[in-house]
Amino acid sequence: MAKLDKDTVIAAFTEAYTKANGKAPEIEAKSGWYSVDGGKNIRLAQLQEMTDSLSGAASEPSKAPAKEASKPAKVKAAAPAKKVTSGFSVKGFWAEQLSAGSTLPR
Repeated sequence: MAKLDKDTVIAAFTEAYTKANGKAPEIEAKSGWYSVDGGKNIRLAQLQEMTDSLSGAASEPSKAPAKEASKPAKVKAAAPAKKVTSGFSVKGFWAEQLSAGSTLPR
């Protein structure tokens, strides 16, 4: 993994954010964590990923809604999980132990 230069990443993010939202972001840096407009703290690598997604979204605005609209049609409901049962149960085990003369555990 390549080492990221924070000044370069922040400058690129600011440019992409400004193009996408029309205003400059407020970036707060604290101990290697970055907060954009008072939001959740993220690392520099995540800021780089956000830059890539913002620059992709800003350059292709007509394609992004088409992809989002087609996603719900393709999503299928998950089939209910089958309950796997084995022959062993704790209640049954202790019922057998008690009938054999043992006492319940503490």
